[in-house]
Amino acid sequence: MKILFLPSKYTASCSLKNIKPNKLPETIGLITTIQHTNSLEKIKAFLEKHKKKVIIGKSKFLEKGQILGCNVKAAISIQDKVQAFLYIGSGKFHPLQLALATNKPIYIYNPLTNQFSKLKTEDINKAKARKKGQKLKFLSAQTYGILVSIKPGQNKLKQAMELKKKLEKQKKKAYIFTFDTLDINQLENFPKIQCWINTACPGLSLEQPFVWYQDF
Repeated sequence: MKILFLPSKYTASCSLKNIKPNKLPETIGLITTIQHTNSLEKIKAFLEKHKKKVIIGKSKFLEKGQILGCNVKAAISIQDKVQAFLYIGSGKFHPLQLALATNKPIYIYNPLTNQFSKLKTEDINKAKARKKGQKLKFLSAQTYGILVSIKPGQNKLKQAMELKKKLEKQKKKAYIFTFDTLDINQLENFPKIQCWINTACPGLSLEQPFVWYQDF
């Protein structure tokens, strides 16, 4: 099956009236997902008018300021130069990824609802606690299921094979499970699996008890 990728950006006017510069620190990093990258320079100019120093990071192969669920290198590239990040977008998934990767305060501006907020410490602590629990499960398990997506951009079969070999060298059992769209309920058919390792999208490990493979 042939795949055609078409660029798509959020075309509605990005209102700035509810962004609150007085609640932001002096130096801020701007980060967003692909659909809002065309608004970053406008937001940068707005914040600079309010005496803020604004830095936009860049990751290889991605647009300026863009992050993915599995790639927040644009933020990591500037984390030592900023006091906090302002994420332009919706939802908590990407802000949580930013907080865990950079250990910086994360502010959020949702251009769809014009809401300005700060990621709550309790949400970050819950994510950290989940991650700690996942690691303990990984270390104590003897039988592992390694989840591999066949979707383009998420397929980590090579890494899964390498991980399987490393686990087996430690006298542990490891099995690879491939999927297109993951049905969580189907995993209940494999009760002998003590720990599931996710190689697809890190978002699954924020929402489900799956160890993210890069943590090890």
